Amino acid sequence: MSLTLMSTRFFRFVILLIAGLAFAQEHNPYAGHPKMAKLGEFQFRINCAFCHGLGARGGGRGPDLTRASKRHGNSDADLFNTINNGVSGTAMPPNGTTGQGVGMTNEEIWQVITYLRSVENKAPATSVGDVKHGKELFYGDANCSGCHMVQGKGGRLGPNLTSVAGIRSPEYIVDSVRNPSRRIAQGLLEATKEFPQEYETVTVVTANGKEIKGVALNDDSFSVQLMDASEKLYTLEKDKLRSFTMSRTSMMPAYDTALLTDQDLQDIVAYLISVGAK
Repeated sequence: MSLTLMSTRFFRFVILLIAGLAFAQEHNPYAGHPKMAKLGEFQFRINCAFCHGLGARGGGRGPDLTRASKRHGNSDADLFNTINNGVSGTAMPPNGTTGQGVGMTNEEIWQVITYLRSVENKAPATSVGDVKHGKELFYGDANCSGCHMVQGKGGRLGPNLTSVAGIRSPEYIVDSVRNPSRRIAQGLLEATKEFPQEYETVTVVTANGKEIKGVALNDDSFSVQLMDASEKLYTLEKDKLRSFTMSRTSMMPAYDTALLTDQDLQDIVAYLISVGAK
C-alpha cells in the first residue's frame, strides 16, 4: 500500500472520528429511557445536587433545572456542553474539576441529561398575577427597588433580579420574599474563589467605636468589603477592628402577609417573569 493511500485513508478515518464525536454530543443516545434516567438521578445526586438541590429544583448556588427554558441553552448538546465544560464567570465548574462530586464520563453526563428531561416542566414558568400592578409595587409601595435592580433601575444592596425568573421557579421567588434568610443569595464570582461570595450580613465595630452593618461583598482572612443600607462601600482591615460578626440572617426583612398580601406578591412575581421572558 502506498504512503499516499495510507495517508488518505488515515485522513478519512480522522474526519469520520471527529464527525462521530460531534454527533455523539449533539444527540442523547439515552433519550426517553427510564432506566438511564434513574442512573442519571444517581449521578445527579453525587455530582450536581450540592448546588442544584435534590430533585434539580435549584439550591443556594445553582438554578432550577426543571424549568423548560435553560439559561445557557435548551438542546441536549447545550446541556452536555454546560455540564462538561462549565460556564465561565459563574459558579458552574467544568466536569470533575472541583471537590464537589467525583466527575462523570460522557455516558454518565448523558444519563444526567436524560434524568433532567424526565423531571423537566415542559411549559414556561407562569404566574397568576397582574404584571402592570406588580411593576408599580416593585418600584412603589413594596419598595423592592430600594435594594434590588431590574434592567439597570433600582438599588444595589441586594441581588440584581433582572433574570431571576429565568433561573428560579415562582415558588422559589415567593419563598425568598417570605423567608429571605432560608437561602442566602450569591453575589459575584471571583477567579480566585470556587464559589461566589454570598449576601451575608456583616456587623463590625471600628477602632473608634463606630458600628457598621451591611452586606458582605468580599471577605478573606485579612479584610472585608461591605455595603451598608445607604449603599456606602467600606473596605476594612480585620486586625484594626474591635469586632467582626458575620450572620446568615439576611438584611432583607421577611415580608409576611401583613406587609405584602399573597396577591400583591403574585403580581410582583408576574412582573419579574415578564422581564425574564424578554
